[in-house]
Amino acid sequence: MRASQFSAIPLVLGGLANAFTYERLNKNDTLLLILDMQEGLISLARDYDPTVFRNALYAHAALGKAFDLPVVMTSSSQSGPNGPLPDEFLEWYPDAPLIMRQGEVDAWDNPQFREAVIAANKSQIIIGGITTDVCTTFLALSLREAGYAVFANHEASGTTSVDIRENANERMRAAGVQVLSYFAIFGELMRDWRNVPGAEQLMPVLDQYYPAYGMVARAHRAAVNNGTVLPGEDILP
Repeated sequence: MRASQFSAIPLVLGGLANAFTYERLNKNDTLLLILDMQEGLISLARDYDPTVFRNALYAHAALGKAFDLPVVMTSSSQSGPNGPLPDEFLEWYPDAPLIMRQGEVDAWDNPQFREAVIAANKSQIIIGGITTDVCTTFLALSLREAGYAVFANHEASGTTSVDIRENANERMRAAGVQVLSYFAIFGELMRDWRNVPGAEQLMPVLDQYYPAYGMVARAHRAAVNNGTVLPGEDILP
């Protein structure tokens, strides 16, 4: 390779770097949507273990409490087999708008829901709902068309098969929707363990909804309190 070709590499890499803008969640500019997470619809989520999925729904809904986010809730045909939202969600957010749609499949087609989202005056929206391919995807695409940055919590969106879920996620990604895990959403909202809310306020939340990390913290606490290092542990990396 000629010297001139080597010298061009940083310029090419620089151009690629400048072509991407990392848009992170900003808790001061974020709205949380609780979409059709209805008790009668939960059985449709067959792409996740039922216990894991139920925990994911509650973890999603609790983001509003953990980060003091404005919340808008909506349900579809609640008086029929779809059923109501869990009582806990209503207790957590007694003052949040709750739009009970009577027929609109895409929540954005409901004027009251649209007005509630617009009134929140946030540019970033976290979404999760049942089902992934219909309720979540339709609304995510409509929100993108309306100019919002949309962050889909894929763990809190369920549907009837893994194949359907993955195709729905691909469709959303193609429209610029960021499809994230709960922990990724959590981390972007927090950004720094020293923030408020940070480790002191949020470690109990992780312990409840993300036990893989909560147990790490518990193990660390136990080690500090115990003060005993077993043979060999002192040389672990």
